[in-house]
Amino acid sequence: MMRFPYINTVATGENINRMRVEAGFTVRDIQEVFGFSTPQAVYKWIHGTAMPTIDNLVILAAVFGVTMDEIIVVDIPAGKCG
Repeated sequence: MMRFPYINTVATGENINRMRVEAGFTVRDIQEVFGFSTPQAVYKWIHGTAMPTIDNLVILAAVFGVTMDEIIVVDIPAGKCG
């Protein structure tokens, strides 16, 4: 059986939160960057229950001064891949 890499949403959320704190932003600051009426989407990203869209990942990377690859955590299951 082939095993494929997958995005670890919880670890990615932890990255987003860590980068947010390191950059000195509050959740409300991030909410305002995206023009969201509530912070729920940002909290969902942070808790790993949802992922930002590609467009939003591009913006997050610019805001944090990192690449999208530095935000996203990709795990590869043990065993043969490919």
